[in-house]
Amino acid sequence: MKSCTFVSVIAVCVIVAGIFVLPGKLFSTSPVKATPEMLKLLEGQFMRAAAEKGSQGYMSYYADDAVEVPSGEAIIRGKINIAKTMGFLDDKNNRLTWTPVGADISNRGDLGYTYGTYEFHSKDKEGKATVEYGKYTSIWKRQADGNWKVVLDMGNAGPEPKK
Repeated sequence: MKSCTFVSVIAVCVIVAGIFVLPGKLFSTSPVKATPEMLKLLEGQFMRAAAEKGSQGYMSYYADDAVEVPSGEAIIRGKINIAKTMGFLDDKNNRLTWTPVGADISNRGDLGYTYGTYEFHSKDKEGKATVEYGKYTSIWKRQADGNWKVVLDMGNAGPEPKK
């Protein structure tokens, strides 16, 4: 009788442990593994936000402590200071588009980068359409809340793409 009770107690313990432990293994809340392709898709969302919401949409992808390294200009530190330079995105005559060409993620999965080409369409003082071409690199970091934000961005002029 004692061995039957002991076996019953063990069985109940296994069942209870299964109820509390197994669902955690099946339905993990850990973040999805970051991949270079995920960062490229994030770049697409970033560009759409800028097109739809101007500087506000653009800056929503920046971390508070981000750094901007503009071509031919001084380094800009902090999202608030970077935002002061992005008002040109609110002008409907201006359109910034970019295409990620490559990306990678750190082994820890919390830091990554993208790079590619961009086009900036605007109008000159006479109202004539102009296009500037360039290259960019963005460094992304997973934030404490699990979202990815740009922590460093840089771009410089480049040649018109070959067609």
